[in-house]
Amino acid sequence: MTGLELLSVLFAATNVTMVLVGVYNVLYYPREPRAMLAWILLFLLLPVVGVVLFFLMSDPKRRRNRRRLARHRRRLNPTLWRVLHEAQRDFSPQAGSHDLPPALDKFVRLATRINDREPPTTGNGVEIYHDRAADSWHALLDAVAGARHHVHVEYFIFHADTTGRELAELLLKKAREGVRCRLLLDYMGSWRLPGGFAQELRAGGVEVVYYMPPLPWLGQRWRLRVNLRNHRKMVVIDGRVAFTGSQNIGDEYLNASHPLGTRIDTQLRITGPAVYKFQEVFIEDWHLSTGEDLFHHAHFPAPDTVRGPGEIVQVIPSGPDYDTQIMHLLLIAAIAAAEDSVCIATPYFVPDTTMALTLEAAAFRGVRIRILVPARSDHVLALWAGRSYYGEMVDAGVEIYEHLGSFLHSKVAIIDEHWAMVGSANMDERSFRLNFEITTVLYSADAVTELQGSFDAMLEAARPLPHPAPRTRLERLKLGFARLFAPIY
Repeated sequence: MTGLELLSVLFAATNVTMVLVGVYNVLYYPREPRAMLAWILLFLLLPVVGVVLFFLMSDPKRRRNRRRLARHRRRLNPTLWRVLHEAQRDFSPQAGSHDLPPALDKFVRLATRINDREPPTTGNGVEIYHDRAADSWHALLDAVAGARHHVHVEYFIFHADTTGRELAELLLKKAREGVRCRLLLDYMGSWRLPGGFAQELRAGGVEVVYYMPPLPWLGQRWRLRVNLRNHRKMVVIDGRVAFTGSQNIGDEYLNASHPLGTRIDTQLRITGPAVYKFQEVFIEDWHLSTGEDLFHHAHFPAPDTVRGPGEIVQVIPSGPDYDTQIMHLLLIAAIAAAEDSVCIATPYFVPDTTMALTLEAAAFRGVRIRILVPARSDHVLALWAGRSYYGEMVDAGVEIYEHLGSFLHSKVAIIDEHWAMVGSANMDERSFRLNFEITTVLYSADAVTELQGSFDAMLEAARPLPHPAPRTRLERLKLGFARLFAPIY
């Protein structure tokens, strides 16, 4: 056998081995069938590259880490654990004193069972900033400026532009005053952040940590996974005030400098017992990134409750480390239980087969389904994949609108005008299965009415889509390709 023939045999054997290894792992850790088929197709087309990408982009063992952390936290401070969960049960779906209408009680029970049986809390204060980026930004800066003990900041994207530097300078100022400032950033989302910028913050006393960096020489816990990203956006100040929603830190979120124009975001400022959950999620993410345990009384002061019942709020974290696909399951169950209307605003609409069928079935039942998406997108593949569903969904009676002008970046869902969800999760398979997200569920009538009014106002700047006209062969191939690989990107 010549050397060339030997190399050919070794190459073929390597390819076959890699394909078998990849297929074994896909079958051993089952997931959505279309995602499994997409991975296997990639293995067959590019055996070595496909398998390497699979191991970079998948991490089925993350659930064990979260369960291990939960057990550790209970053992570490059982008294605090009990106090926190008693406080979070101030409102109980089973408590008749709240006189919830039957329709709302149904949704409360649904979300509570999906959310590890953690019920919503009452006595919260909620301020909604919809398409008021400047107002929410100044409210955040004011809250940080008033911090006395700690500031916990967690974002997917943080730019070192004018906006980012304004917050950074404020964090440096608070650190000099003795306030503990911690900044947790997703490594892939904030990859453009200059190393010198982070070093400047660290030198000034601000603790900067990257979530799941894929490189081992960054001086912290690392994971060789590039596809599981922390997409959460939240700030917790002194354990008393939380900010959350869809807005990242960057100039494009505050002005029209971005090619897609000013972004439309929905932000929340929350006070009261619900802040405990945001703090708990930050502490878990910080622990997974650094090994440092922040779970102690200083980070959980007595909540500032409002008079009367206040706003009923439920905070739902989700991600690939949970045993169930929480956001996916919650949305499907909510849409299936809807009786009158479903309103969804999302920048990225890429449903899987189950979600698409659930929406279509609800429309056939007579539920009015309205989905609002941007007319232009910064993720072209996601836009194409979403458009591949438009025809069949419009045929079923689903109303789809494309927002014109400003780039719609809000992530909002409103069910029967009884309850609403605001958070970081998009309406796509990445948010359902791959990203770490956080969502706030609002049950109070005033908050839901305000969000419904904002949604209706956005529809006035949108165009309804009739049944899409027949496309060229090239367009059909483009949309089909985008849909095929939607479970991966």
